[in-house]
Amino acid sequence: MRWCPSSALHLLRCVRLRSCPRRGRNTLPLWIREIWAYMRLLVQSFYFNSLTDSDVVFDSVFEPVFWTVDYVTRWFGTLFVWLVVILVSSILVICYVILLPMVLKTYSPEGIAWHLCYGHWNLVMIVFHYYKATTTSPGYPPTEKNDSPFVSVCKRCIMPKPARTHHCGICNRCILRMDHHCPWLNNCVGHLNHRYFFSFCVALTLGCVYCSISGRDLFLDAYNAIESFKHLDVVKPGVPVTGMGVLIGLLPPGQTNYQTPAPPYTFKDKMIHKSIIYMWVLTSTVAVALGALTIWHAVLITRGETSIERHINSKERKRLAKRGRVYRNPFDYGRLNNWKYFLGVEKKSHWLTRVLLPSGHTPPGDGLTWDAFPVKKDLIPV
Repeated sequence: MRWCPSSALHLLRCVRLRSCPRRGRNTLPLWIREIWAYMRLLVQSFYFNSLTDSDVVFDSVFEPVFWTVDYVTRWFGTLFVWLVVILVSSILVICYVILLPMVLKTYSPEGIAWHLCYGHWNLVMIVFHYYKATTTSPGYPPTEKNDSPFVSVCKRCIMPKPARTHHCGICNRCILRMDHHCPWLNNCVGHLNHRYFFSFCVALTLGCVYCSISGRDLFLDAYNAIESFKHLDVVKPGVPVTGMGVLIGLLPPGQTNYQTPAPPYTFKDKMIHKSIIYMWVLTSTVAVALGALTIWHAVLITRGETSIERHINSKERKRLAKRGRVYRNPFDYGRLNNWKYFLGVEKKSHWLTRVLLPSGHTPPGDGLTWDAFPVKKDLIPV
């Protein structure tokens, strides 16, 4: 039997490897090597596929922070709702107790009719849409087996997810055509209550602008009155008495100034002035902040997208722009059609009965299926 040189070399190599341990392999304890291997695996898990980017890594690192925010928002939602009710009620008390008597005494009959009609219409719109936005379900995908089309599977619910559906970490459910979770409603804004939310924002903004403009002069008068009486409290008014006045006994002995009586300023007057200032500051602040939010949502509705889809579509535009392509929102039906679909306007009279007056009609469609890239003619011929 012939001796093969290659076999001899292989045998010698195996003997050398077994007899001489590799340098630096077993210098660290086993538990340190296990921790190091686990940390390497944890870091490498961030790059499990080609779709992983900085956003995925950021979400993974800050997941405990997001969970804490969701938990706090879920428990404080009821408190925010009560805060809205208390603030709106305080403005109503000031309007009915303080401002309405002033209007009835000083305004003309035409002005009284305008303020009564507009103010009560605005109040009805605010109360109705806020109640509907908080109590109406935003819409959930079916949990049982069905034949509805879906685009993905929710990683948290482990359920089929239709188009434009997203998972809400606060509600812990998937929401149809989700826009965002509103803590002031303690509810998600989705397919079934998005119109109520937007109408409430519009009505409350108009009401705050109305109070801010109509109450500007009252605010200035109240502010000047408080400042003037503060000045009178610091500097006591008086007329110096000298010469013959002292001799004829106009003043008691030892007194050199005649104190003129201050104008009457009761506690009731002070509370009225402070209430007017409180109303004007609150309504002006809310008008600016909520007005900006309302305008932003109006722009999104015009484009046929939600707040979440705004970020998704922006990323898609950048991604396709690098490839020399143009991204088009598949759910953009045109500016006018987007508003018709959102408001549920099906005929001309609906602009009055469904937009300018309180209406509890449901939005078109079921929120599960959507028409992509429709023809350019009107979806709802109005």
